[in-house]
Amino acid sequence: MATTYVMRPSRPDDLDALMHLAELSGPGFTSLPVDEPILAERLAKSDRAFHGRQRNLQYGKYLLMMEHVPTGQVVGCSAVKAGTGIDQPFFNYRIITLAQASAAAGNLRFDMDALVLTNEYVGYTEVGTLFLKPDHRGGGAGRLAAQSRYLLMAAAPDRFSDRVLAELRGVVDEQGVSPFWECLGRHFFRMDFAEADKLSATTDNQFIMDLMPRYPIYVDVLPTEAREVIGRCHAEGVGAYKLLQWEGFEFDRTVDIFDGGPLVAAQRRHIKTIQESRLVSVEAGDTSGDPEARQGLLSSNRLPDFRVTLGKFARRGEANIVAEPEVLDALKMKAGSQARVWMRSK
Repeated sequence: MATTYVMRPSRPDDLDALMHLAELSGPGFTSLPVDEPILAERLAKSDRAFHGRQRNLQYGKYLLMMEHVPTGQVVGCSAVKAGTGIDQPFFNYRIITLAQASAAAGNLRFDMDALVLTNEYVGYTEVGTLFLKPDHRGGGAGRLAAQSRYLLMAAAPDRFSDRVLAELRGVVDEQGVSPFWECLGRHFFRMDFAEADKLSATTDNQFIMDLMPRYPIYVDVLPTEAREVIGRCHAEGVGAYKLLQWEGFEFDRTVDIFDGGPLVAAQRRHIKTIQESRLVSVEAGDTSGDPEARQGLLSSNRLPDFRVTLGKFARRGEANIVAEPEVLDALKMKAGSQARVWMRSK
């Protein structure tokens, strides 16, 4: 099996490739703004994080790039933010249910949902920024981009929180219009969705504290087009959402304040990839004819030279596996090295 993709730490010289991914990602993809200075700073922060040079481990922002091995081109990315809400507030709407009852109205009773502004995820590790070029989706590439983040956490658990969250992009059309924003946020911010989205990505979010409503907003008073998209993700994020659910993430009745997209969360120890991964010693060999060989992911399990790739692996007892030589080449590893493997169930 030829090694097609490898996930590796981003580098400062990835700026042009990252800008291209940002341009392709489209409106509403807050973590990839089409802004060269911001993306350059993000690459610098990632480089510091992987090398352990940030002033606090909780400030680490790790950006992984997907490299197409045959061409050397960057075709995707994903990221892990060690701690949210630490260097700036992380606002969301929590959906709460309020019970309404009246004996005077003939014991009439009903429940109503309301949106309440919260900043309750301080310190959570966040996974996100998962984006692949359209012509490189499928064939396990999306799974590689997603699962590599959890293998990174397993490689350096002391750098990440016990609790993990992910935000998914909400419903935004090709023109950058968000029904949720148009029916709610615009009334308080008096700006287009794209402008608010960019401010959120490029400032300390003081503008949200200044302008956001302080009181609960009853969902039933919102127009139908806004109510219908609360907790729904963008069409291009459905695959990522399914992978998160497979890992054990659950919708936490919390949504993005701009586009209404869902937030999901999990305990780190319950994440499937982390639970099922194992430390092994790796040997080079031919696995193509081995009936016991299975598809999986293999990581170098070390920082700063963290790398992950897809492959077909054969177990040799509990603590040893055989991998194709090109897999070891992609990971820049030698036979006999320790690695972390995750293998599909039979």
